[in-house]
Amino acid sequence: MSDDDYVFDEESGEWLPAGELAAKRAAAGQIEVRDAVGNLLADGDQVTLIKDLDVKGAGQTLKRGTLIKSIRLTGDAQEIDCKFDGIKGLVLRAEFVRKR
Repeated sequence: MSDDDYVFDEESGEWLPAGELAAKRAAAGQIEVRDAVGNLLADGDQVTLIKDLDVKGAGQTLKRGTLIKSIRLTGDAQEIDCKFDGIKGLVLRAEFVRKR
C-alpha cells in the first residue's frame, strides 16, 4: 500500500493514510521498560543491581552492585530476562536495576 491509500482505523473510526496507520500500530506494539531511575532499557544493555536480591530456587543471593550483561526485554513493562553464572532462566524486576 502506498501513502495515497486510505485505510479505516477501527479504534478511532477514521480513515487514515496507510503509512500513518502502520506507524501507529508499530508504536502501539512497543513496550517501554525503564530502570529504577527512569532510564529506558533496550535489548543488550548492561545493568547493575541496586539492592541485594535472594534468588528463589537457586539458594543464592545476588549482591548490590552486581553487573548483569546483555539483558533481553520480555514484553512485560517490569520484567527483564538475563543470564548470570550458575543461574538459569533469571528474570529480574526492572525496579531493582540501574542501566550502566
